[in-house]
Amino acid sequence: MKKTGLLNAPLSHAVSRMGHTDGLVVCDSGLPFPPDPTRIDVAVVPGIPSFLQVVDAVGRELQVERAVIATELPERNPAVFDGLTTLLEKIGQAQGAPVAVERVPHEEFKRLTASTKAIVRTGECTPFANVILYSGVIF
Repeated sequence: MKKTGLLNAPLSHAVSRMGHTDGLVVCDSGLPFPPDPTRIDVAVVPGIPSFLQVVDAVGRELQVERAVIATELPERNPAVFDGLTTLLEKIGQAQGAPVAVERVPHEEFKRLTASTKAIVRTGECTPFANVILYSGVIF
């Protein structure tokens, strides 16, 4: 039995298969899913697990080169935006390379999800709590 890191088998598998510049979406419970990316549903009940908890867990295993968020996030959900910003800074420090953050309109964000490897649905029930994490290289 695995002792550390991501214990959710599909999520651990998705992260282990990612190559440089591949995308992984971590989203709230309301983001629509396009047909192609693998769907990984970790939601248990509303709020569990939270969006930030899942981003933190993924960030401990995935080398994150850049992240994409919706331009609406800071205004529509400032608490999650502040938490995500702090978390991405922490991930960048831990991996020795900063995480670049790009903002796009929410409709464009939804289009970008179609080209990612997997989408992880959390129990988060607040608006615009979504991020695409793009993998970097570790050498």
